[in-house]
Amino acid sequence: MCLNIYNAFLITDSVIFSGCILIMFFNNCLKMKQTLPLIRFQVRSYSTFRRGVQFFFKKNLLFTNSITSGGFMAIGDLVQQEIEYRSNLLTERYDWGRVARMFTVGTLMGPLHHFYYVYLDKVLPKADIKTVFKKIVCDQLFASPATIICFFYGMGQLEKKSLDQSTAEIVHKFKYVYVGDCLFWPPVQFVNFYYLTTEYRVFYINIATMVFNIFLSYMKHYDQH
Repeated sequence: MCLNIYNAFLITDSVIFSGCILIMFFNNCLKMKQTLPLIRFQVRSYSTFRRGVQFFFKKNLLFTNSITSGGFMAIGDLVQQEIEYRSNLLTERYDWGRVARMFTVGTLMGPLHHFYYVYLDKVLPKADIKTVFKKIVCDQLFASPATIICFFYGMGQLEKKSLDQSTAEIVHKFKYVYVGDCLFWPPVQFVNFYYLTTEYRVFYINIATMVFNIFLSYMKHYDQH
């Protein structure tokens, strides 16, 4: 009799234990079912991000560099216009014609930056301190003056200025813009040349240019109010 009762208890415990195992199993299955959509979403998001990087920075790098160059130049000008408006230098908050001119010139200068950095990395492919120093010197002696001159002539053409007027503006403003350039760009370019690969250089420079363009926009337009 006692043995039968004991066996009954054993069977009951086994059933209860098996039931608990089944409940835990189904509970985990339910959690996995709830988690799977999130996992799929994360996988899809990561896959979309990788495809975006592949599309913009591998297959269409020139397009990306050109559009971001114009876009960030326009944003820099918008910031400068906001400053001018709050300083009561502008009667209207934004001059969209001026923004369009900045965007156009920036976009046209994008290929210049693109091919310059591709060529520079071929000529000086290393990323050691000595090579980075050489790249910064090349940047300040050749790329920066060329960029400044192209900017003022390009803006002058869009403003329907004569070549002589644009040249006179460059003669008057170049030294101030170039001094600002030499103060701003060397540390920025050290990060660019030492840490970044070729395909990300112009995008990084365009972001930095957005900050510098606030100063550049001021130098271009301060005498036009």
